[in-house]
Amino acid sequence: MTRVLLIEDDASLGRTLAERLEREQVSVNWVRTVAEARTALAAESWNLAIVDVTLPDGSGFGLARLIRKGTTTPIMFMTALNSAESRLEGFEIGAEEYLPKPFHLKEFIIRVRLLLARQRPPDPLKVGGFRLDFDAMSVESPDGEKVFLQVRDNRVLKLLVDAAPRVVNRSEILDRVWGEDHFPTPRAVDNAIVRLRQALKDEDGQIIRSVRGIGYQWAGSSEA
Repeated sequence: MTRVLLIEDDASLGRTLAERLEREQVSVNWVRTVAEARTALAAESWNLAIVDVTLPDGSGFGLARLIRKGTTTPIMFMTALNSAESRLEGFEIGAEEYLPKPFHLKEFIIRVRLLLARQRPPDPLKVGGFRLDFDAMSVESPDGEKVFLQVRDNRVLKLLVDAAPRVVNRSEILDRVWGEDHFPTPRAVDNAIVRLRQALKDEDGQIIRSVRGIGYQWAGSSEA
């Protein structure tokens, strides 16, 4: 069953949203604080985190950065903070949606439905005998050896596969995987590529090609 973590400190609104989501056949864990949310995030995986920005023990933005750092869970903000600066901060963190309060309940449900449909895990991809599972963040070799990827390495791999055959430059990878808040260097991208090639046993760079002066290209051919 689809699992949603709802972080909202307003008792009336939180109860209404949780009940409405459950009518959508969604399993909801409603929490009211950053501390409770951190416990829930550490205990289980989630298909979506719906985050209020103003919480009694901290900022939803800070919580979202924690989610982004350690998981691939999609994030939807809902908040009365509706300035251009707040929306921009939310999207720079990596949120998929930003819903200003007050909102119509039907709009909330429509946005959640679209997000969950978009975030259904892709089918594992088979390339050269390797099985790439982006949901499990793993690469399984033909002999059954399985390597689990770091969160950002998994995102880099997914970005390259989705962009193929386009060459993706380092700046785009940095912006879309690390974000502007982390101030990484292009070397961080190169190190991720090294780890991915090791997982794919692609020492000669035939699956993930280096394009001098630009970035990287996914050159693997998928199998049925």
